Amino acid sequence: MKVFKHDTWVKPYIKKYKGLLVSVLLLGLLTSFCAAALMFTSGYTIDKAATQPVNILLIYVPILLTRAFGIGRPTFKYIERLKSHNWVLKVTSNLRTRLYKTLESDASFFNEHHKSGDIMGLLSEDINHLQNLYLRTVFPTVIAYLLTLLGSLALGIYTPAFGIFVFLLLVIEVVVVPFVSVAIERNRKERQKQLKSSLYTKLTDNILGVDDWIISGRFNDFKNLSAKNVKELNSSKDKSKSFRRNRDFVLQLIFAAIAICFLVFTNLTMTDNQEQANFVAAVVLSLFPLSDTLIPVSQGFEEWPQYRDSIERLNKIQPVSDQLPEQIELAPNDFKSLDLNDVNFEYSSDSPILIKHFTQNIKRGEKLALLGPSGIGKTTILQLILGDLVPQSGEIKINDIDIQAIQNSRDKIFSVLNQKPFLFNTSVINNVRLGNENRSDADVIEAIERVGLKDLIESLPDKYNTNVGENGARFSGGEQERIALARILLQDAPIVLLDEPTVGLDPITENNLLDTFFNVLNDKTIIWVTHHLQGIKYVDQVVFMNDEKIEMQGSPKELYQKNTHFQELYKMDQGL
Repeated sequence: MKVFKHDTWVKPYIKKYKGLLVSVLLLGLLTSFCAAALMFTSGYTIDKAATQPVNILLIYVPILLTRAFGIGRPTFKYIERLKSHNWVLKVTSNLRTRLYKTLESDASFFNEHHKSGDIMGLLSEDINHLQNLYLRTVFPTVIAYLLTLLGSLALGIYTPAFGIFVFLLLVIEVVVVPFVSVAIERNRKERQKQLKSSLYTKLTDNILGVDDWIISGRFNDFKNLSAKNVKELNSSKDKSKSFRRNRDFVLQLIFAAIAICFLVFTNLTMTDNQEQANFVAAVVLSLFPLSDTLIPVSQGFEEWPQYRDSIERLNKIQPVSDQLPEQIELAPNDFKSLDLNDVNFEYSSDSPILIKHFTQNIKRGEKLALLGPSGIGKTTILQLILGDLVPQSGEIKINDIDIQAIQNSRDKIFSVLNQKPFLFNTSVINNVRLGNENRSDADVIEAIERVGLKDLIESLPDKYNTNVGENGARFSGGEQERIALARILLQDAPIVLLDEPTVGLDPITENNLLDTFFNVLNDKTIIWVTHHLQGIKYVDQVVFMNDEKIEMQGSPKELYQKNTHFQELYKMDQGL
């Protein structure tokens, strides 16, 4: 098929685990065979017993076979499920790892070219679609087709004309109706996919901006923002369910027609004597379990368009080529200065963020504050310093080494603390140890003590083994920042980037936290993005940016003495 012509997400893993795949298909066939054979031997045993055989031994073999097939059917089904899920889990494990590495190879590239909802769709749905492709489409379809072919051949050996006739009826069951299902449901499934993608994007934006919704008091607007899409999506899903019910009813009717044909055929050809007559009901009964194998094919086909879209979307995702220059190992103690020389950067022509001719020279141990209106590009400057973004022109260097040339040792040079530090749902000590996994428990406890959390942690029942909860829910915002700060102390990188870490905190907590930050990081080089002048006394340099240029720069003391605008901002910030 065209979809698989250049595919690298499905075909390679079919080849890689082909032995396990073949065993899954054989077990599926054996399950169907045992189900049919169970009904056949049961029907034959009942018919044979009804003719009052002169010796019970004449039905002993059918009784044993009934017992054997009765045990074999669930056994083979259980093993087939284990094998198929094992196969799928092996494949999807490879796929998830590959997708993560692809996205992780250049996260900023994907954030720049894809909406958050699109990336969430990739992660949450596309891999699951490939998983369902195997479990709900590939395996059932291949088994049903093999069963159709083998069953028709077996009948054809006995009576060619009847074998062809049954084959044509089965083709309607497993080929014609499934393709009609795809044709009917394609547009509806496409619309459902668009609605889901829109919901992902809207819900992501809503959750990230939930504080603004709460502050504005627009509770009903928040709840109703996605209501229309949800209603349309549910309505479309209800129509799909109704269609599936009607389609399955038609499939049952076709299967009933096959059973009637078998009943007529066996009565015409298998009633010459009593021995043959015993097989009539047995043959017809053996058909009914096969409906469980044949009917689900239509459902699998119906879902194929969304699986196809996932395959095509994943095949468009390619790792961003590694264009880093030859890497230079830089020891943390060797860091002397960070220079930004005439840096210019723009996301796109319609982006509001535009950094023009930004120049700074930051010596080891200096503290720099970046201020300016929201959306001016302060956080973007931090991303440029880290090397996540590359300027269109200008240079960013450490010790006269381009920042892109030290990416392999970046975690030894930079620490980052932002307004939403992520805490994992594990113990306090494990969360802090993420800063440096080679440090001892004593080092971790010392870091926790330095950030002012020792008394609080030791007052808890489980002390340092206290679980922080999902995303740090066990602790307040200020306490979460202190735990993240302890990580930074353990990491012990010479440059610390603070991206508005105190935003949203009350003034007292913010002031105490800033005291702690600049006290414990006294020997570090700090670049601090902030939105107001609280704690500005701790820094050596203040850089105030606007949408055109650096509006003012200097030490807080100099600016307060000489710059009228700074004086006004400071008084306003202090409520004077």
